[in-house]
Amino acid sequence: MNDKKSLPSLDKFDDKLNEATAKRKNQDARSNERSAGLGFAVKIGVDIVAAIVVGVVIGLLLDNWLGTKPWLLIVFFILGAAAGMLNVFRAVSGYGYAAGYQQKGPKKGTKK
Repeated sequence: MNDKKSLPSLDKFDDKLNEATAKRKNQDARSNERSAGLGFAVKIGVDIVAAIVVGVVIGLLLDNWLGTKPWLLIVFFILGAAAGMLNVFRAVSGYGYAAGYQQKGPKKGTKK
């Protein structure tokens, strides 16, 4: 008789466990979406800053070597900023760094 009385409580426990597991999966999915967005934002920021820093360093080194202060610094700062914006464009639009590469999926502006 004890076995028959324990079965309903096990069913209730199983239902509660399944409900808790479903809630946990939903919370994890939302957390992963937030983390992915934050990671992408950090990547964008690092791309811009790194490109500008590389441009400034190259400009400073060439200015010191050639004695043309500050002209090459200005030129390479602009080139670094342009390279950073190009990297951001590639990341946002889904283009890679190889020629002809684009992420698979429907094109923007088309319905599928």
